[in-house]
Amino acid sequence: MESVNLDLLSKHIDISDNARLLLEHCEKKTICTLTVRVSEDRMLAAEMYLVYHNTARGPAKGGIRLSPSVTLDETTDLAERMTWKTALVKVPFGGGKSGIAIDPGTMTLFERINLIHEYVHIMKWELASGAYVPAPDLGSGPKDMAIIYGETHQLESVTGKPPRVGGLPGRLEATGRGVAHVARLAVNKVLGKSVEDATFAVQGFGNVGSWTARFLSDWGAKVVAVSDVTSGVYNGQGLDLEKLRTFAGRHGELRDALGEKMTNEELLALDVDCIIPAAVENVLTGETAQSVRARLVVEGANGPTTAAGDAVLADKGVKVIPDILANAGGVIASYIEWRKAKSGSITGKEEVFESIEDLLGATFEEVVGVAAAKKTTHRTAAQIVAAGEVLQAMQDRGWV
Repeated sequence: MESVNLDLLSKHIDISDNARLLLEHCEKKTICTLTVRVSEDRMLAAEMYLVYHNTARGPAKGGIRLSPSVTLDETTDLAERMTWKTALVKVPFGGGKSGIAIDPGTMTLFERINLIHEYVHIMKWELASGAYVPAPDLGSGPKDMAIIYGETHQLESVTGKPPRVGGLPGRLEATGRGVAHVARLAVNKVLGKSVEDATFAVQGFGNVGSWTARFLSDWGAKVVAVSDVTSGVYNGQGLDLEKLRTFAGRHGELRDALGEKMTNEELLALDVDCIIPAAVENVLTGETAQSVRARLVVEGANGPTTAAGDAVLADKGVKVIPDILANAGGVIASYIEWRKAKSGSITGKEEVFESIEDLLGATFEEVVGVAAAKKTTHRTAAQIVAAGEVLQAMQDRGWV
C-alpha cells in the first residue's frame, strides 16, 4: 500500500500546496549499472538504484537491498517509508534507500566483495559527504557495511557495521527488540492483556522475526507459530525459540524443524491474540485478511498490509500497529551508532535496548493518544505525527 495518503492526512492537518508538491515527489532518483570484472573473461552487471525522498530533517537514511526483484518503484516506496519512520520517532534523518538488482545467493564471496567495492566507487560522493547513510537491509549485512567503512575510512559513513569495526552492540537485534517491545505495549494498551497471558504468531524467521519471537518468549509470551519462506512450525503450548534459532542457523531454513507444519497463509489465520508479519511486503491482502482471527496485527516488515487488506482488517475490528512505528527500533539503533561514531562514545547493548524502548514507548503513547483524539486508526495517527514533523522541518528550513 502507499506509504502515506496525503488526501486522508489533509483532513487532519494543514498541508499546503507547496508542501504537498515536495512530499509527492522524491528529491533525487539515481539509476546506475554496477559492472565488475570477476575473472579474466567474466563480467558481472547489476542495476543499482538510489532514492532520496525527503531530507528536510537530516541526511537520507535507509538500507541497501540486494535482491533480483529490486526495482526503482520499490526503492522509491521504501525511501518514503524511511522519511516517515525517522520523523515519527524523531531521529534527525531523512528518508533514503538504495537497491541492487542481483541475487546475493548466486555470488561467490569474492564477487560480492567486488560488487560492494564498486557500489562504493559509484556512490563515493554520497557516502563521503554524509548525504546518504546506508545500513543493512534484505540481502545485505554487517560485513558489507564493514567493506563500505573500509573504503570511506569514515565510521559515520555507514551504520550496521560489526561491533569490532565501529559498529554498535545490539544493532543486530535492534529491529526485533523494537517490534517485540511495541507488540508488548500494544497487547497491554490495546487488548488489555499482559504479555505473559497473550499468544503470538510470527511470520518470518530472518533477523527481524527470529529476534522478535525470541524476545517475546523471554518475556513470558507464548509464541505458538513461526515461519520462513519454506515452512511454518506450530505448537499450541509454545515453541522453543532457542532450539528453532539454532536449527535455522544450522540448516538455513525451518523446513525440517520439529513441530506441526503449516503454510504462511495458515499462520496468518491462527486464532491468537497477535500476529506479526515480519517477512516481506503485501502478505495481508484483501483476500488473506479475511481469514485473520487475531485481534491485533503488529507490522514487523515494511508494508506487509495492502490497502485492501487494511480496509478488511478495519472492518473486522482488528487493530493494526503500522510498520513505521513497530519496526523503527533498527533506525533508532542506527542513529545511536551514527552519533557514537561522531562523538567517540562507548555504548553497551543494554543501553541500546533501553534507548530503543524509551523512544518507542514515548512514540507509541503519542500515536495512541492521537488515534483516540482524532478517532482514527493507529496507522493514520502515526502518519499524522510523522507528517507534522516533516512539515514543520520544511517550514523551519524555508522550503515552504
